[in-house]
Amino acid sequence: MNKKPYQGQVNDKERSKQKLIEAVGIVIREKGYTGLTATNISRAAGLDRRLITLYFGSLNTLIETYVRGNDYWIGTSDEEKFSKEHQEHQGGCTREMLNNLLQNQLDYFLKDEEMQKIILWQISQSTQLMKEVSEEREKVGNHFFALADQELKGKDIDLRAVTALMVAGIYYLVLYSKSTDCKICEIDLNTPEGMQRIKKAITAIIEKTYGK
Repeated sequence: MNKKPYQGQVNDKERSKQKLIEAVGIVIREKGYTGLTATNISRAAGLDRRLITLYFGSLNTLIETYVRGNDYWIGTSDEEKFSKEHQEHQGGCTREMLNNLLQNQLDYFLKDEEMQKIILWQISQSTQLMKEVSEEREKVGNHFFALADQELKGKDIDLRAVTALMVAGIYYLVLYSKSTDCKICEIDLNTPEGMQRIKKAITAIIEKTYGK
């Protein structure tokens, strides 16, 4: 008779690691970033808290793994992808790329309660983890702006400043609408109509900036 392989916590390392990572998101949703303790995370995962140190080395590394795996901008940081897309459009696609990035950011951030709380954490408390995540996000800009500079060479356009205002605006609009459930400038971002107006404005700003 074949002996059934043991499927305990040690042998099922990858599954347990994933449960711990997912538990970070659960704790963020339920308790906010101040609730990110080893006890709360292990309890949400239904695992022994000692596995956090065993599998990740430290609580901070576990949290960092979660944040990096779920952050929108870090997820889009792919220099090869940017370069390939740029070549396929004969070097003239950064206007469309930027519009898609910002439209998708708005959709993603509006729906993801965990990321909303992570952004609140980032702007309300200075930590080494959040600093490193911010630097990682900047890599997206490094790849994109290098391509945009080629297209806009010789034009008096500060695309970095315009993009910074729109990224910050998206963060604020979503956080404001979710925390107050109120309109801003008579626009309700929690309705399809409100979302469409903001998306249309994003496109208009980008096209105006590029001179279309």
